[in-house]
Amino acid sequence: MANYHEPVLLQACIDGLDLQPGGTYVDITFGGGGHSREILNQLEGGRLFGFDQDADARVNAQALADPRLTFVASNFRNIKRYLRLYKAEQVDGILADLGISSHQIDTPERGFSTRFDADLDMRMNQQADRTARQVINEYSEADLHRILGMYGEITNARTAAAAIVSARSNRPIKTVNDLKAALQRYVPRGKENKYFAQVFQALRIEVNEELQALEEFLEQVPDILKPGGRLVVMSYHSLEDRLVKNFINKGKFQGEVEKDLFGNDIKPLQAMTRKPIEATPEETARNPRARSAKLRIAEKI
Repeated sequence: MANYHEPVLLQACIDGLDLQPGGTYVDITFGGGGHSREILNQLEGGRLFGFDQDADARVNAQALADPRLTFVASNFRNIKRYLRLYKAEQVDGILADLGISSHQIDTPERGFSTRFDADLDMRMNQQADRTARQVINEYSEADLHRILGMYGEITNARTAAAAIVSARSNRPIKTVNDLKAALQRYVPRGKENKYFAQVFQALRIEVNEELQALEEFLEQVPDILKPGGRLVVMSYHSLEDRLVKNFINKGKFQGEVEKDLFGNDIKPLQAMTRKPIEATPEETARNPRARSAKLRIAEKI
């Protein structure tokens, strides 16, 4: 577990959950178990479910060896099904620390990092079929343009997609360095790191269906939370944060909040934070991953 990142905004997450000593909680992104360990420290009895599709997380859960913890080796988009299986249809709180762990980034063979040459993989679930290599070599130019623009938010997405298709016509793009070489001449000068980070973000989101999984999870939250139960979500880029913000504030991802005959909002959650909580300068200096974190807290009405 030492190889995993330091938990971001740990105290704010714990405070946001408003932990009840005998309650039932879910950490849908178990990872290194940092947040889960602190939840367990504050429970007297109670239960904690930890979800993660990464095989390394299962090892971390086993290392905790706490009988109150049930580890679920699955994507959190399946939360309702598994909680029903474990006879925990409703819970007191759910924590989500979205995105990618430092451990995954720092493991070169996973292909998540722009810093190491490795096979283009990027699967959070290493049993999944689709890899970044397949996306790069098999997607149409139009689809590459779409994901680079939508998920990576790069300004020259059309040009980048064309460059990838041109490069792969000569030989397959297999590695991180192959991809960087295909795009090198189109990278804004002095912004290489940011540009490639955005390209890799786009591929990672597509490979792991991250936004679809987040939407599916959020839609299940109102049924899973008990009245007064808390949802605590940490996101690391605007695409995730927008989905979380809209669902909390409107009960849906697009459009305006629906109202009843008396003009009252029809939505299942009440925001407990007007603006997202962000890390202090001290925390970001100590833990660079916290720099882009935005924490939102909501309560089931």
